[in-house]
Amino acid sequence: MRTRPDYFYTQSAVIPFRGDSRERLEVLMITSRKRRRWIVPKGIVERDLSGLESAVNEALEEAGVEGEGFTRVIGSYEYSKWGDVCSVTVYALRVVKEHADWPEATFRERRWFALEEAATAIGEAGLRDIIRHLPALVSGHSSEAMSPPDSSSTARSKS
Repeated sequence: MRTRPDYFYTQSAVIPFRGDSRERLEVLMITSRKRRRWIVPKGIVERDLSGLESAVNEALEEAGVEGEGFTRVIGSYEYSKWGDVCSVTVYALRVVKEHADWPEATFRERRWFALEEAATAIGEAGLRDIIRHLPALVSGHSSEAMSPPDSSSTARSKS
């Protein structure tokens, strides 16, 4: 039985990365607040934002990074929470800025992982294959410079 409003069960995540298919890709992961497992930024899709916009906002709040969000969904997975199943849509975020301080810095660690190391360390089984296939998923696809909704920066398209 659901213990939260229905919209809590629709979530989005980003896999923050640096590098490209021609060089070694690295994935930025953060620790979960309670169990200190390695995860990627994820959260409830806010009612007034798209899945990508919500995920980009989570990346700033939870990991202190901004970047170019890939508008194409690169995967999805489900997990149990709050008495039901949460559905998570996954996007890629090419990191262009790391903040020294961010809203959840006192609650979380962040660390860059080599691709296979990230796939092994991630707690969610549904994310392992997405991470392993990240170079192919982002290769040749356009991204959009994304700013968190409350940021003073403006979003612009990247060619």
